Amino acid sequence: QVQLVESGGGLVQAGGSLKLSCAASGSTFSINAYGWYRQAPGKQRELVAGITSGGRTNYADSVKGRFTISRDNAKNTVALQMSSLKTEDTAVYYCNADFLNWGSPERAWGQGTQVTVSS
Repeated sequence: QVQLVESGGGLVQAGGSLKLSCAASGSTFSINAYGWYRQAPGKQRELVAGITSGGRTNYADSVKGRFTISRDNAKNTVALQMSSLKTEDTAVYYCNADFLNWGSPERAWGQGTQVTVSS
C-alpha cells in the first residue's frame, strides 16, 4: 500500500504563489504516476496536473502556464508550484498516486490541503 501526506496549503492573495508538497510512504517502488486534484465547494473533484514515472506531465487548461508539477523519485515526493493564483483556484487540493498492488492497479489519496485565494 501507499500512503500520501500533503502540506503547504494556506491563504494567499490573488496573483501570489504557493507550493504544495506531497510525501509518499509504503510501497513507493510501485508508484507509476502522481497527480494533483482539487475540489471546490459544490463542484466535482477535477484533475489539476499529473506526472508519470518518466516525467511526462499534463495540466488542466485552466492552470497551464501557471502551475508546475514535479517529482523527486529519490525522496518519494511530488510538488505543485502554483503561481499567478486566482480566486477560482480556491479549493481543497489532493495528491494521488497510481501504483501496482500485487500486479493490480490501485490509487491512493492524501487527506487534502486547503488553498484559499483572496481577492
